[in-house]
Amino acid sequence: MQESRLITAGAINMFIAVACGAFGAHALKQVLTAEMLAIWQTAVSYQMVHALGLLVIALLMPRLHSIWLKRAGYCMLIGIFIFSGSLYALALSGIRILGAITPLGGLAFLLSWMMLAWAAYQHKN
Repeated sequence: MQESRLITAGAINMFIAVACGAFGAHALKQVLTAEMLAIWQTAVSYQMVHALGLLVIALLMPRLHSIWLKRAGYCMLIGIFIFSGSLYALALSGIRILGAITPLGGLAFLLSWMMLAWAAYQHKN
């Protein structure tokens, strides 16, 4: 994935996270239970942190020149989709089985951070 695409993906995910955070705080506050609202907020938090992660990866690409950064970007984007997406769907639908998908997104997050670490470790100054 190119730097510009990662920046675009990061910015779009930040926009979505902020919008979902506001939506949860205002529109869903009267609709969801406290437990489901907490799940919604977890989705927002993880999406926001990892959207920033996408921006960091994009900013490091010209400096580290590693295929692992590209892979980390893809993995982080997949993680956002699976982790936050499944939690948003769970909170809105109440279908508990969706929670079984969430750890796959968490695994994608972990892999992306390890790929970033590996890219930095391999870099020769």
